[in-house]
Formats: sequence, C-alpha cells, structure tokens
Amino acid sequence: MAAHNVSTQQLKLVSYNMHGFNQGCPTINELINTVDPDIILCQEHWLTPANLGKFDNHYPNYITFGSSAMCNHIESGIIRGRPFGGLMTLIKKELRNLMQTIHCEERFIVVKVANYLIINVYLPCVGTKDRLLLCEELFENLWYWRERFINCECIIAGDFNVDLSNCHDDVSLYINSFMNAHGLSRCDNLSQYCGQPTYVNPALNHQSCIDFILASNITETSCFEILDPDINFSDHLPIYVTVTCDIPPNGKSKETNNVLLPCQYFFTLG
Repeated sequence: MAAHNVSTQQLKLVSYNMHGFNQGCPTINELINTVDPDIILCQEHWLTPANLGKFDNHYPNYITFGSSAMCNHIESGIIRGRPFGGLMTLIKKELRNLMQTIHCEERFIVVKVANYLIINVYLPCVGTKDRLLLCEELFENLWYWRERFINCECIIAGDFNVDLSNCHDDVSLYINSFMNAHGLSRCDNLSQYCGQPTYVNPALNHQSCIDFILASNITETSCFEILDPDINFSDHLPIYVTVTCDIPPNGKSKETNNVLLPCQYFFTLG
C-alpha cells in the first residue's frame, strides 16, 4: 500500500530482443512513436563495447545503461563468427529523479525506478554448455540485488530462451520453482496472450513463447500485450506491460547508498 502523500503513476514498459542493433532499431523507433514506452529493455543488440554509444545517439530522450557480450572476443584479438548477446536498458530522461542504476553484467541489468527494481535478463539458449548451472547462478545473483532493495517491488523481464509452460525442460522447472519460492508471477498468465509465441522464425518454421515479464506484485501490472509492429526485422516480438509505481511527494526517490559496482561488461551512457 502506498505511504501517506505518495501518489501513483503508470509506467509503460517494453521488452524486446532486437536480434541485432540494426535490425531492431526500426522497431524501437516505431514503438516510441506509437506506444511511447517509459522503459525499454533490449536484449541481443550484438554491439561491441566501442559501439554501445549508438544507443545514446539514436535515443537522446532516454538514459541508457547496458553491457556488451563481446568483451572477451575483443580482448582476444581478431573477431571470428557473428556477433552475439548484449543488453541495454533505456529509461526516459524525465524519470531521471526517480531512477538509480544498480548493477550490470553480461546477462542481466538492474535499475531502480520509483519503488520498482527492474531487471533486464537474457538467459542462455538451448545447447549452451552448463545451461542449467548458468541459469541457477544468474537467478541467485539477481535475487541478491532484489534482497538489497527488499522494500521495492520487482519486475524481471527479457528473453528467457525457454517456454515456462514446458514441464519437461530442466531450466523451465527451475525457473518455475524459483518463481514459486520468491512470490513472482507471469504477467501473461492473466491475459489473452498467455502461451502465445513471442519468437517467430518463418524460415525455420518454428515459433515458441520464450519472452516473459515476471512481477512480484501482479495487481500493480496491467495491459500485458505481445505487440506486432508493422516493421520488425527481429525474430522476436516485443512484449508490453504497464506498471503502477509509487511517486514520493517531492517527485524524487528516497536516496540510497551508491551500490553500483564495477563490472567487466559495465558501460553507462547519458
């Protein structure tokens, strides 16, 4: 329940696997013009550390906070194979007084906006070595940050690379157990989009539901949608939800200790 004199504000949040920066930018441009999201969680931008500034140049009305998954490849010398991975969280600059950047790694980013901890995730895909172990370590690490901000509500969103309705997949079983243990709910479960595909690849004749938004307080989320933009060169569809946040009387979040830690993949802009 909101404290005395605290007002509420609805924030629009979009999560989207870009399948590469150049492929995903036209879709994000369209979403900004149509949905006008307050927060955009991007996965798989494929940019090297030196090129992360492209987000700042393309989206000057947003604060950007993210990572590259290409650091080790750059450090090793010649780049071989196609680019991969990378996360970026974009937050409208008008929310600057309500936000705090918390932590950034290759597979998850943590920011605080008003009374919400918002975690952008990209989980390992099928075939990744030690996939279950990596997922267990990732969720344990992100929950460490959740407990550092125990008074906040929590949103975990992104590309999970697994159908959470699949009861035969070890990663799906683990994440569902984690959700039950920590009071998290799928936002799509109460919508008409429950179970509908978010990954669509006509060339491979394959589609599945692998992008999700999890919430600690499902009653404060609404309007979940799987969006179908006119322009989309990615093999993922954006997912959308509105979140009701508590806004302090002075319009600023309560000051907290600076817990932002240096990270191998850390890169901040704006």
